[in-house]
Amino acid sequence: MARLPRLTLPGYPHHVIQRGNNRQAIFASTVDYQTLLDLLRDNAQKFGVEIHAYVLMSNHFHLLATPQTGDGLPMMMQAVGRSYVRTFNNAQGRTGTLWEGRYRSTLIQTERYLLACMVYIDLNPVRAGLVGAPQDYLWSSHLHYLGARQDRLITPHSLYWELGNTPFAREAAYSDLVQAGVNPVQQAALTDATLRGWALGESDFVADLQKQTTRRVAKTSAGRPFLSPK
Repeated sequence: MARLPRLTLPGYPHHVIQRGNNRQAIFASTVDYQTLLDLLRDNAQKFGVEIHAYVLMSNHFHLLATPQTGDGLPMMMQAVGRSYVRTFNNAQGRTGTLWEGRYRSTLIQTERYLLACMVYIDLNPVRAGLVGAPQDYLWSSHLHYLGARQDRLITPHSLYWELGNTPFAREAAYSDLVQAGVNPVQQAALTDATLRGWALGESDFVADLQKQTTRRVAKTSAGRPFLSPK
């Protein structure tokens, strides 16, 4: 059975996961982490993709991004992936693939899942047991949203700006969201939808998406109710 093409539509936030092949490490030094961030920043600008959040783990990375064109996200990911593998292989004296096939992604409903997805991304190092708190991990966008550093890769989503009228208010409100965490149902929904490539949102949202593309956006057939987690 042929794979469905990725679901990518401009103007909507997408959660992206790219894994190392056979779960192998994709970073060998701090230089590698910075190299990937630089490539993401340059190519996000080049292809018109706003990156709202990220985390770089030892053998995979997550992005939350909104492309401005239909092909912006796949073009960015292709350019980043190829350039990074070439640089990494040259530095390590290796050849061959680094990635576990193509990246996985899902399109999410902004009002219901965008902030939850940001929190989910920020808490990855904590869930993995790498740090006790997300602010202790260097390779994510969390410190940017706490006001502890300026990250040129990040373009905050308008929903984040609505958290408060001042930088301090927004940082405090977002910190509270991270402290509260993501409930297990939302966490499972974000992971499953991203790995399977189905849109994540309420039934009306999914039905509206289906009108914009010939690609099926949910596992259920078009016109049937899509039940999103509560």
